Amino acid sequence: MNDNETSRLSRLTAILLQLQSKRLVTATALAAKFDVSIRTIYRDIRALEQSGVPIITEEGKGYSLMEGYRIPPVTFSEREANALITAEQFVLKNKDASFIQDYTDAITKIKSVLRDSTKDGANLLSDRIAIDQNSSYDRTSNYLSSLQLALTNFNLVKIGYQKADSIEISERIIEPFALLTANENWLLLANCRMRQEFRFFRLDRIKNLQIQSEQFEPHNMTLKEYFDKQQN
Repeated sequence: MNDNETSRLSRLTAILLQLQSKRLVTATALAAKFDVSIRTIYRDIRALEQSGVPIITEEGKGYSLMEGYRIPPVTFSEREANALITAEQFVLKNKDASFIQDYTDAITKIKSVLRDSTKDGANLLSDRIAIDQNSSYDRTSNYLSSLQLALTNFNLVKIGYQKADSIEISERIIEPFALLTANENWLLLANCRMRQEFRFFRLDRIKNLQIQSEQFEPHNMTLKEYFDKQQN
C-alpha cells in the first residue's frame, strides 16, 4: 500500500468517525477538516457506501449514518489515553458530584478498551498527576448532569432557587440554554419564565430540581450571539 492509499484509508476512517459522532455532516465541513476538495469528499462517501456503510444523503443538508449503525470500538493511542487521564484529574476536582460520577463511569469504559500496555501507562499516569484546584474536594452541587440532559433535549426544568441575600427558596420554571464555569462554580444561563428574561443561576444555590416532560422551543441563537447582544 503506497502513501496515497494509506492517507485515503486514514481519511475514510476519520470520515466514518465524524459521521458516527454527529447527526449530520456536510461535504463542505468534511473538505475543510481534511484539507481536500469537495469532489474528493464525494468520492470518499461513494467508497464508504460501496463498502457497505449505510450512509443517508439529505439533499442540500449533508450526510448521516443509518440509525443503529455502529462501527467497532475505537482504539486509543497512548497520547490520546494520556490526554483523557489528565482531563480526569481536572474533573475529579470539580464541584458538581453528578458530573464527577458520570465522567468516572465513562473513563472506566474507555479504559476497558485500551490495549494492555496503554492501560498500564494510563494507570501509572493517573497516580502521577496532581492538580492543585479545589483541594478541599468540596461538592457544592449535584445537578450538572441533569441540566445537561435538559439542555440538549429542550426540557423545561422546575427548580427551587435560593438567592445569596435571602433564606427563602423561590420556585422557577426555566429553559436551560448554556452552562459555564466561574471561580470553580457552575453557572446555568436560562430563560426564566417568571421574569421573562435570561438569567444566570448558580448551581450551588439550586436546592431542588425536577426535569419536566414538557419541552420548550429551542432558542435561535448561539452563546456567542447572546454575549454580543449583551454588550450592545
